[in-house]
Amino acid sequence: MTGFADLYEVLDGIELVPSGLPLVAGLTGFTNAGSAVTAIAENIFENFEAELIIKFSNDELLDYRSRRPVMFFDRDHIAEYEPATLGIYLIRDEVGSPFLYLHGYEPDFRWEAFAEAVTHLADVFDVSSFTWVHSIPFPAPHSKPIGITVSGNRQEFIDRYSEWRPQTQVPGNALHLLEYRLAAAGVPTTGYVLLVPHYLADSDYPEAAIAGLERLTATTGLVFPTDDLRAAAVDVARKIDEQVEQNADLAKLVQNLEAGYGKDRLGPDQTPIAKPEERMPSADEIASDLEDYLASMQRNRDDQADQD
Repeated sequence: MTGFADLYEVLDGIELVPSGLPLVAGLTGFTNAGSAVTAIAENIFENFEAELIIKFSNDELLDYRSRRPVMFFDRDHIAEYEPATLGIYLIRDEVGSPFLYLHGYEPDFRWEAFAEAVTHLADVFDVSSFTWVHSIPFPAPHSKPIGITVSGNRQEFIDRYSEWRPQTQVPGNALHLLEYRLAAAGVPTTGYVLLVPHYLADSDYPEAAIAGLERLTATTGLVFPTDDLRAAAVDVARKIDEQVEQNADLAKLVQNLEAGYGKDRLGPDQTPIAKPEERMPSADEIASDLEDYLASMQRNRDDQADQD
């Protein structure tokens, strides 16, 4: 028995998987700033039929006490139990092109075995590429397009889209490990890290999901519907602008970020994001502004609910 044979189950439908499909990935459990990974997954599952073909073992990979499964209590008994799912799905995009989608939670345990398992499956399916997306908080204003850091071994996409290219130690995540292992195995890999304004990181920010889907399309050729996300983004942008107008501290925060974004920055795909040129707000100032902003957003949601 190999080191990963107990990690997953092969389900009915695997015989339907054509060889040479792109593998797309998005795992929750890291930062998920702006709920970008969640929104991308919802967009995919709401618009396309998905066939689960590989199911990974929760008992091997999941820490139940840190991410407890949902159970539905109906008066005097448990009526339903919803375990978490980490798996690979066969999906067809808006024009019928098939692709594989690795989706679910980031494993809590056995990362090396998980990476070995995915690398093995990528070889079995002869995947044409591996592309993944996640999002992190970043000191950038919402008035600018979403910034992106690109990694992997496909230099053309790094040159085209990567704006922030730090040289530093970063907290590890399972997708970066998969990128590292699959690139070593010769699979064309591209990782997109979306740089979400830090003061919006805990809110739903559709612009981030749109940016992620656009990069997936550019890299894989897959087509995703984004009309609903774009409509939501317009609504969210309007509410943010209203809050900025009403909250002097938040307005000052945004102005400081805009001033430090780089005077010579030509656009999201052309030059690196510059280091801030003016004093950045302190952590306490940011926390206070964010707390005020989120409280205002909650009041807006409550007012809207009362109106409905």
